[in-house]
Amino acid sequence: MIYFVEDDNSIRELVLYTLNNAGYEARGFERPSLFWEALKQEAPRLILLDIMLPEEDGLQILKRLRASSATSKIPIMMLTAKGTEYDKVIGLDYGADDYVPKPFGMMELIARVKALLRRAEVVDTDRDYTIGQLFVSPSKHVVRACGDDVTLTLKEFEMLTLLVENQGIVFTRDQLLTKIWGYAFDGESRTVDVHIRSLRQKLGACGGLIETVRGIGYKIGEDKYEKPNI
Repeated sequence: MIYFVEDDNSIRELVLYTLNNAGYEARGFERPSLFWEALKQEAPRLILLDIMLPEEDGLQILKRLRASSATSKIPIMMLTAKGTEYDKVIGLDYGADDYVPKPFGMMELIARVKALLRRAEVVDTDRDYTIGQLFVSPSKHVVRACGDDVTLTLKEFEMLTLLVENQGIVFTRDQLLTKIWGYAFDGESRTVDVHIRSLRQKLGACGGLIETVRGIGYKIGEDKYEKPNI
């Protein structure tokens, strides 16, 4: 199930029609209050969210979704007419997994939806990673820093997993955009910086493991391996 929160009837109906024709089950909501009621009954696989909404703006909804353990890992795509760098950064900083400015083509939207749902699938691996006091289990979608559970957005988790799986290897911003987002995000490398900053903050003392390689990108640095209490 895909949920779409959009107060413009024509846009909402067109997107729902397109999603249904592409084989997805989707529901639309013109007001946030209707969306929150539906969320109590069923958790969707993906949420498409507009910013300019009555009752409550999309960024506030996004913030609430990411703050709740029940919805923090649901992939969220922002669909909005606001396309400035500031709005992109704020949305990504709040935990959005993708950002599509209006107007957008239906074929592009379906491609983005497919890519985001594909990346949201659990990674098929039984290997866990321990670096210092950082523990990452891709298969269980578990992250612990200094013994404490850490809640990450989908993109944050994917980025951390990629870095941990390739410890010591430096990834450029363009490489991270391509590997994590699956496309060049309009050449906006700031997207990567926002997620790295958020990762470091959430990991606390373990955030220092994510090293900035000046002029190139980021990597997970070397550290002693210690088995955390799990």
